[in-house]
Amino acid sequence: MLLFRKYLLRCVWLGIIFISLTLSDCVVDVSSKNTFPIRDLPPMNPVLKGFLDDYAQFFKDGMVATQTPGAAIVIVKGDSVIFQRGFGVREVGKSDSIDVHTVFRVGSLSKGFAGVLTGILVQNGLLDWDEKVKEGFPEFSLKDKKQADRIKLWHVLSHTTGLPYHAYTNLIEKGFDVRKIALQYIPGAPLSAKEGEVYSYQNAAFCIIEEVMRGKLHKSYQQLLQEDIFTPNGMSLASCDFESIQNIGNKALPHFWTGSFWRPDEISPLYYNAAAAGGVNASISDMGKWLKLLLGHRPAIANEVTLDRVFSPVVETGSERRIFRHWINRSDASYAMGWRVLNHHNDTIIYHAGYVNGFRSEIAFNRKDDIGICILFNGSSELAGECVPNFFDRWELVRDSIH
Repeated sequence: MLLFRKYLLRCVWLGIIFISLTLSDCVVDVSSKNTFPIRDLPPMNPVLKGFLDDYAQFFKDGMVATQTPGAAIVIVKGDSVIFQRGFGVREVGKSDSIDVHTVFRVGSLSKGFAGVLTGILVQNGLLDWDEKVKEGFPEFSLKDKKQADRIKLWHVLSHTTGLPYHAYTNLIEKGFDVRKIALQYIPGAPLSAKEGEVYSYQNAAFCIIEEVMRGKLHKSYQQLLQEDIFTPNGMSLASCDFESIQNIGNKALPHFWTGSFWRPDEISPLYYNAAAAGGVNASISDMGKWLKLLLGHRPAIANEVTLDRVFSPVVETGSERRIFRHWINRSDASYAMGWRVLNHHNDTIIYHAGYVNGFRSEIAFNRKDDIGICILFNGSSELAGECVPNFFDRWELVRDSIH
């Protein structure tokens, strides 16, 4: 009887996923915000359409195979959203489908916003890449005071301050304020390298950029992000605080895999205390607009010089084994300003992944081919690790027929 009940529950769950995938099979005209079936889109290059259809089928099959609760995808080519769709449900056990306006947490994709925001402020003459952190945050210190005096903005954003790997991330996860961590804990941390020489991924130290901005510009990081990226780029559902996502009705809930099923959970306030590292909330429609900016199609906000600087590799990340180890060589991965830079065959892929509070996210784009993809999940699905390599491997096979 117990085995029969488990079988029945699995069948019901797979049925819910199938129905949700079908109901969510739509895109959005970003100019009118009206949803309409894919068949009503303007005529598309048949090779490109086939590429998108095949990728959508791969993703649907992966959703079912992994029983992933919900997800959303956007694909941008040039200045156009060519694919935008929600899959699955916002919360397991309920019937609300994910659509293109459903808000997710994007985790460490937030770091890319911090890098571009800094670039915009440099572009506008308000900051400088080579200015010292202590110019905006005089209290900043390290165990080696002379090294602290030398730390520049680009060291913070490229994880090359010399602090050890994930220094004091545990305190962020306990809810500590980043300023308190910076003033009371970071000065006592042992240094593992000279600044600018060794990559060592950070959350707390990365958020020192917030303190620099506050000290120099007398505005909060969240305010600057809203004024310089979200509002001018039309990202109307994007935010960077706990209260905003709590007040949105159309939001996905995070899920955790118990070993036999996905369990929904509450949205946590943690990492909103480290907004630059992991505090952004956004819908997939917002992320489509973000991709357009990243691909250079919003020069009034971020020009080509700014984007070139943000995406220029600073340090190799070869010691980090977890980034697509079966797809790229360790020597082909670097870190820029809040972004990973991956060399795959003859292509440069700008990339980042995110995880926070049961949400998973992936974003990647090829500036040369002017194409990018973002995927948001409300569960840490195994499918997430396959999406970017699968997308660009498929693209590599068809792009010559599309350009």
